[in-house]
Amino acid sequence: MDENGVLSPRTRSGPPWAALLAIVAAALIWSTSFAVTKVVLKNVPPMTIGAIRFSAAALVLAFLARLQKGWRPAGRRSALAMGGAGLLGITAYFGLENIGVDMATAADAAVIVAAFPIITMILEVAVHREWPSLTRVLGMVLAVGGVWLIVRQSASTGGAHRLLGDIILLVAGIAWAAYNVVARRTSAGYSPLTITYYQTVAGALGFVLLSPLEFRDWATPTTGDVGMLAFLAVMCSIAAFVLYNYGLREVTSSTAVNVLNLVPVFGLVSAVVVTGESVGVVQGVGCLIVVAGVVLGAQARRRPARTAHREPTEVSLQQHELEPK
Repeated sequence: MDENGVLSPRTRSGPPWAALLAIVAAALIWSTSFAVTKVVLKNVPPMTIGAIRFSAAALVLAFLARLQKGWRPAGRRSALAMGGAGLLGITAYFGLENIGVDMATAADAAVIVAAFPIITMILEVAVHREWPSLTRVLGMVLAVGGVWLIVRQSASTGGAHRLLGDIILLVAGIAWAAYNVVARRTSAGYSPLTITYYQTVAGALGFVLLSPLEFRDWATPTTGDVGMLAFLAVMCSIAAFVLYNYGLREVTSSTAVNVLNLVPVFGLVSAVVVTGESVGVVQGVGCLIVVAGVVLGAQARRRPARTAHREPTEVSLQQHELEPK
């Protein structure tokens, strides 16, 4: 890391195991957020949860980011770019997901979320011209099928707004795909902690602006709610996002999103371990298929090392002006 808190380029070789394990760890943490959020929603509305959760996370990250050796604030363009990614991946995605899950069935939500890697892959092809291998595509399709086997028993006819909920979830998927692509393009060179800080500040601001729409539903949170909100802020909004941004530096966006299909697998395992729920044969097979799909989807060439990002200086701009057109 240099004097600007920017990571220096380094030679990378071999499979990105550290990056993949970081994303797996993020998936494990995020698998706990659904149950916690569901409990908090009984007393706190969704946008307000986002405002509290990410504002608290932003305050902690503001302190932690400045503890980095030689840390300096990012330049305006980089800060705005990382903030834009945060609006997509935090405010837009979590806001739309909460609304969509409320309208659609649990099975709809799980399968649509499992299809996010495919949406991301399509966006990668359109933006980066990164054509996936047949193995990666097969892995993503397998993961979707495995998730369906896990949640198919929770499928139901749904209510009057089920179709609208499905559409909103698809839009959330587009927002998450765009977040991954934008984050990959705009945060090169900065540490995962710095990236997460700027993203979280922007995401928190978005939720703060939206939360007053729920003022009629505001109530004093219980002590239990405060504890769960603290867990969401520290673990799900800081630790998980730092791990995910670390992994996103070295793998393709669609590969990173495909690893997140392990979330329902972890959720099922935790239900067995914590609550003693039984798992059927079909669900067990679904877990194995998801794992196989994630492994296949991770079979991709490692991203080349990026050069450290620096803000253009006045001298460099002047030199650019003198270059022949």
